[in-house]
Amino acid sequence: MKIAVTYDNGEVFQHFGRTENFKVYEVEDNQAVSSEIISSNGTGHGALAGLLAEQGIDVLICGGIGGGAQTALEEAGIELVAGAEGNTDEVVETYLRGELISTGSNCHHHDNEEGHSCGAHGCGEHGCGGHEEGHSCGGCGSHITLEGKNAGKTCRVHYKGTFNDGSQFDSSYDRGEPLEFICGAGMMIQGFDAAVADMEVGQIVDIHLMPEEAYGMPDPNAIMTFQIAQLPGSEDLTVGQQVYLTNQMGQPFPVKVTAKDDVTITLDANHEMAGKELNFRIELVDVK
Repeated sequence: MKIAVTYDNGEVFQHFGRTENFKVYEVEDNQAVSSEIISSNGTGHGALAGLLAEQGIDVLICGGIGGGAQTALEEAGIELVAGAEGNTDEVVETYLRGELISTGSNCHHHDNEEGHSCGAHGCGEHGCGGHEEGHSCGGCGSHITLEGKNAGKTCRVHYKGTFNDGSQFDSSYDRGEPLEFICGAGMMIQGFDAAVADMEVGQIVDIHLMPEEAYGMPDPNAIMTFQIAQLPGSEDLTVGQQVYLTNQMGQPFPVKVTAKDDVTITLDANHEMAGKELNFRIELVDVK
């Protein structure tokens, strides 16, 4: 059996229609015996089901997915498990134990004047802090954008991320497993990717990234206030909660509730680390 998981920097990528990479697991005797990362090669959501079928995938595990994509997967004979979050390896283990329950189609687009909605399921609460997504780039590209001896290769690194005050926001060492990604494919933030491009296996480097090399500066246009009555599902949200909206193209994107009263709700689509300087200690473990 082959299981594919929407993949971004070790985590279940939450936007099926914009998935650039899948982690594919070979399963024997109900245990994952091997895995590899494959690229969608820019394939749009309408053709992703066909791509997975060509790869002989039996099960797809993902985060948010729309009804059209769900139908395409059904027609391709691929079992869907939607609504998953967290580390892909752990999610697959949970599935193999029979403990992962699919939410089905869980990101719906409603035609209202804002072009956004929370959907009947709220598109799932998503915790973004304290894991590998803390330095991944959600808008992954399928082409190689960097030069360097490691560009285009699958790299495995250990790293520790800290703010300027020394406080740690993430560490692969703490998880006991290196991070795997394709160098230069846009899976990582710019400064992290560039640092790894010319590293030697076994080398350790310390880098300091300005916001422009990481998540940029906060964009005031990414802070949106809506009438609660015009955003179905928003009446149940609370300040600090992270959810997904869908845009006018039906694509989900994460936002955080920053303010709410009886009439309006304010949502911030900026990354939580926008505007921050970041420090990383990176150890290149392996290159394939």
